[in-house]
Amino acid sequence: MSTPHPRGNRRKKERTSPAGAWASPAWAPLAPPQSGTAGSPNRPPSLPNPQRAAFRSQVARWTQRIRVTPRQVRLQAMRRKWASCSSSGIVTFSLDLLTQPARLREYVIVHELLHLKVPNHGKLFKSLLRAYLPDYESIHPDTSPPGASSGRTL
Repeated sequence: MSTPHPRGNRRKKERTSPAGAWASPAWAPLAPPQSGTAGSPNRPPSLPNPQRAAFRSQVARWTQRIRVTPRQVRLQAMRRKWASCSSSGIVTFSLDLLTQPARLREYVIVHELLHLKVPNHGKLFKSLLRAYLPDYESIHPDTSPPGASSGRTL
């Protein structure tokens, strides 16, 4: 007979979050970097707050429309991906996404938020993506940022 893991129930509680829990604490990573924080050679040390605020409101609109509640939303430097979604509900977006065209930003936001409902890229996922973005197939998320050698993925 095996004994239950001491944190077994705790993990389940961490994965479910009340509505609106993604608000201010989850956006803490979007605060401007502290002085002395160096950016990569291809990126300025910090992006203007209006860009971050606009991105934040765009994500907030889509979370309401899709009816998902990420546990946390992050905006950070990423080299190989535009964004990612963890199985624990953490959605991470690349800082480089802020400088991309609005259509690509919207596609990446919807794509990652849909992973909170459907974890794979199967028929259901593609059907939902098409319902929210009918022309999603014409958007090419594998475009490279300036100076990168290969395309990014989702």
